[in-house]
Amino acid sequence: MHIARHYIDGHWIDGTGSSALGDAFDPATGQVAARYADGGTAEADAAIAAARRAFDRTAWRRSPRLRADVLLRAADNLEARREEVADWLVTLNGKLRREAMGETLAAVSELRYYAGLARNLFGRIAELEPGCYSSLEREAAGVAAIILPWNAPITLLARSLAPALAAGCSVVIKPAFQTALAHNLALECLVRDERIPAGIVNSVIESGAAVSQQLCASPDVDVVSFTGSTAVGKRIAQAAAGTLKRLSLELGGKAPAVVFADAAHDRTIAGVVAGSLILAGQQCTAISRVLVQDEVYDHFTRKLADAYRAVRVGRGDDPQSQMGCLIDTANRDRIAGLVERAGDSGTVLVQGRVPAGNLARGAFIEPSLVAIEDLASDYVQRELFGPLVVVERFRDEEDAIARANATRYSLASSVWSADAERARRMAGRMRFGTVWANTHNRLYAEAETGGHADSGYGRLHGQEGLNDFLETKHFYYETQA
Repeated sequence: MHIARHYIDGHWIDGTGSSALGDAFDPATGQVAARYADGGTAEADAAIAAARRAFDRTAWRRSPRLRADVLLRAADNLEARREEVADWLVTLNGKLRREAMGETLAAVSELRYYAGLARNLFGRIAELEPGCYSSLEREAAGVAAIILPWNAPITLLARSLAPALAAGCSVVIKPAFQTALAHNLALECLVRDERIPAGIVNSVIESGAAVSQQLCASPDVDVVSFTGSTAVGKRIAQAAAGTLKRLSLELGGKAPAVVFADAAHDRTIAGVVAGSLILAGQQCTAISRVLVQDEVYDHFTRKLADAYRAVRVGRGDDPQSQMGCLIDTANRDRIAGLVERAGDSGTVLVQGRVPAGNLARGAFIEPSLVAIEDLASDYVQRELFGPLVVVERFRDEEDAIARANATRYSLASSVWSADAERARRMAGRMRFGTVWANTHNRLYAEAETGGHADSGYGRLHGQEGLNDFLETKHFYYETQA
């Protein structure tokens, strides 16, 4: 049985000491697929101390060329092991293999992008008065804690780890226990590089919350980068308030797709289905609301319902599968209960059910589509995080804006129209960190993403992805004349 281990101060720790061992399951079968070392405050304290020593006492933060080369080598190593990493993602997460491969290669792209930025951390100098100079210097923020979810563990690891290391920080990572073995495989691609000082990279696995709480409360941690639910993000913000840590929080989403009458129907339906069922709907940017203009609502909704009914649900390693399973049967049953009760709030157009046969043992459920008119409905307002999509009706641009923006979740959205000026106009008024036009879920290392309100704050990817891990120091000096 494969065991995912902690990595602290340059050493792998297999959990035979103070850590217990937990079971990681294959959600497609319900069977144990791997084990993991289940840590606690002792491992958290050791990792934080190691990261603090390494940041304060080594030359890592002053070695941008080394950091760039380390990230490039890690990218090469991960690319070489992409098949193995993708296989374990399918096993531990239940996602389709093409999704797992896309995630792994996206992480490779992140590592290479931030390797380039590591050598371009320039400040500026200004002569404020004759002989008086201000030097504004960019330097590493310190020890960064990275707390990760299970839905895209490799991409989201690289998305925070790469800029943290590029900036010169040391890190303590808390991966999701469900996918810890896949996380370890990716981490090995980095830490096998002997040029990284011990303590610069640390990772502690846990099934509970003690490690996360310690990372948030410790005065030796300077930055917390978290991706996950809004409820947990708010608790992290409260826990970190005592030490006034810098926070980067990418939280929940309730992404609307606004479909105008002039949109190309077949292409739009294919895009909406793909954009809503990515990772079986377990992605914060996945489409969860489809807003359709009055003139085409009936026709479009019938075709959309037919498309959802035709989706083939199956194992991630089956090339014929179009949607994998949820992370566990508890979440499958949660979604099934929401679908069962949806008729009290709207009209159930497609009722997804738990498949029969071999798939019944796993966390599989078919996609569902529910028509809702009431903006106050929980089905419109709450993040459901699964293959349950709401369809709504709108009259014109003003109505579309009002409905799209009627949410506390402001992470991502899309507009579907043949009118490019309309799409640009809508994007300017939609309060979302990302607005795509005639597509959805196009994410790149070069382009920042993030939201506001209940979707969190800060930006990941792109040049701004470095900002959370950098400080600006003002050095003032006068010439002696």
